Amino acid sequence: MIIMGRVAGAQGILGWVKLKTYTEFVDGLADFPAWWLGDEKHPWREISVEKFAVQGKGLIAKFPGCNDRTAAEKYKGLLVAVPRSSLPQQAEDEYYWTDLIGLAVVNLAGESLGTVDNLMDTGANQVLCVRGASGEILIPFIASAIRQVDLAARVIRVDWSVDWAEKHPTGKEAQ
Repeated sequence: MIIMGRVAGAQGILGWVKLKTYTEFVDGLADFPAWWLGDEKHPWREISVEKFAVQGKGLIAKFPGCNDRTAAEKYKGLLVAVPRSSLPQQAEDEYYWTDLIGLAVVNLAGESLGTVDNLMDTGANQVLCVRGASGEILIPFIASAIRQVDLAARVIRVDWSVDWAEKHPTGKEAQ
């Protein structure tokens, strides 16, 4: 299974749920007629998607038999997954976002920067959101910054300094 998102909560009073997707495009989950819902505390189960819609920057969905807010709230926090076999094969230098989440990030000096907490798309490129001891670090997912992604070793090697922001001030800090 590949984690593609999570249920963020109920949406409205008619049984719809809000989703936080980990897909490149907000409607990426719409390509899959059935999803798997679950987590470490709830057994995984397949569920069909009755309806879905893009709303703002997010996706909302309606599951069969979920007809009011109380029923929708029961899904809050559950992860949304699809079978890996249902995804297209990636090229050698392409990765599914879900495969990158949780990987350790280490710079060329061998310093640990933290782990990938999330990714975001800025329009120009994707950005790794790395959670470390000193907070969140944003690293563009571009060839000059990302030197190696080793899924087997669960590590991303980057050309990025621990104190990059201090060495490259912007805005008020630069004045």
